[in-house]
Amino acid sequence: MLERYDPRNWSISYDDVIAHLITLGAAVLAALVVHWILFAVIRRVVSHSSSVIDDVVLAKIRRPLRFAMIGFAISIGAENDALIGRGWDVFTGFLTPALVGWVAFAAVKGVAAGYEVQVQNADDPVAHRGRMTRIAILSRTVRVAIAIVTVSLVMLNIPGVRDVGTTMLASAGLAALAVGAAAQPALKSLIAGLQMAITQPLRIGDLVKVDDQAGRVEEIRMSFVTVRTWDERVLVVPTSRLLEQTFENWSRVSEKLTGPVMLHLDPVAEVEPIRVEFERFVKEHPLWDGRNLALVMTEAYPESIELRLAMSAATIGDLFNLRCAVREHMIEWLKLNQSGALIRHRLEVEAANQRVLGA
Repeated sequence: MLERYDPRNWSISYDDVIAHLITLGAAVLAALVVHWILFAVIRRVVSHSSSVIDDVVLAKIRRPLRFAMIGFAISIGAENDALIGRGWDVFTGFLTPALVGWVAFAAVKGVAAGYEVQVQNADDPVAHRGRMTRIAILSRTVRVAIAIVTVSLVMLNIPGVRDVGTTMLASAGLAALAVGAAAQPALKSLIAGLQMAITQPLRIGDLVKVDDQAGRVEEIRMSFVTVRTWDERVLVVPTSRLLEQTFENWSRVSEKLTGPVMLHLDPVAEVEPIRVEFERFVKEHPLWDGRNLALVMTEAYPESIELRLAMSAATIGDLFNLRCAVREHMIEWLKLNQSGALIRHRLEVEAANQRVLGA
C-alpha cells in the first residue's frame, strides 16, 4: 500500500500529465456547467414563489454548492484515473466533511437571513423583536453545532487524532469527567442562550436597565448580551447573569410607558394652579398620547413638598423628550408665577445687611 503513494514508483510521461490535466479540466468544467444549469432552473422555479426565504437561501448556498459539485466531479474523474485517484484519496477525507459542512452552514445562515427579511415589515414591534431574537439565537446555535461537527470529522481523518480519540473512549469515565469539567462554562452559556431564545426575558431592540445603566439591546449571543447606552457606550453583560439576577425591561410588552417629573417645592407653593398649568401644557404637547396625566403630592416635609407629575407617551423616546419639556416649562412657569415656591438654600448676605441697617 505504501508503494502506491511513493512518488519514486510513479512512471509519468508528458502525455500522461496532459491527459490528467484534461481529465481534471473536464470534470471541473462539467461541474460548473451542471451547477449553472441547476441554479438557472431553481431560480426559474423560485421566481414564482412569494416567499423571500428561498431567494436568500439560494443566494447563500450558491458559492459553497459550486465548490461541492466541483469536488464531487473530481471524485468521479478520480475513479477512472489512477494518478488522480492516488492524490484525491488523501484529500477526500478532509474535503468531503468540510464541503458538506460549508453547504449546511450557508443554508442555515440563508434561512435565518430570509426569516429576518420576511419579518422586517411586522406591524407589532414587540413581536418583531421577539422573532428577531429567536432567529438570531437559534441560527447561531445550529451554526456552532455544524462547525463543531465539521471540525471533528476533519480532525478524525488525522491518524494521531483518531488514536487519541480511541484512547479516550477506552478510559471513558475519566475522560467524560475531565471533558465535563472543562466544558462546564461553554455548556452553561449554551443552555443560557437557548433559555434566552425560548423564554425571551429580553429581545433585540428592547430598552433595558442593568446596573443603573439604560440602553437598547443590540446583540444577544450565547455567552453575552450587548447593550448600547444613550451616550453610545456598549455594556457587555453575561447571558447567565441576566437569567439569574434582576434587571429592568422597559419595552417587554410595548413601547408605551408612563414617566414622572419630580418637583421639590417650598410648602407655601399653591398646588392647584401648578396642576392646571401642567395639565394645560401636556394636553397641548404633540408627544402626549392621551393615556395618563396626573399631578399628586407624594411627600410633605417641614421644609419642602414633593410633587409627582406623571405623563405617558407612545414610545420611550417620546416619553423622555416629553419629560424634559415638562421639566423645563414648569421651572420657567414657577419662576414667573410662583417664585416663592422655589426652594432656596442660599445666604442672602446683602438682603440681611439691608435689614440690619434698616432696623
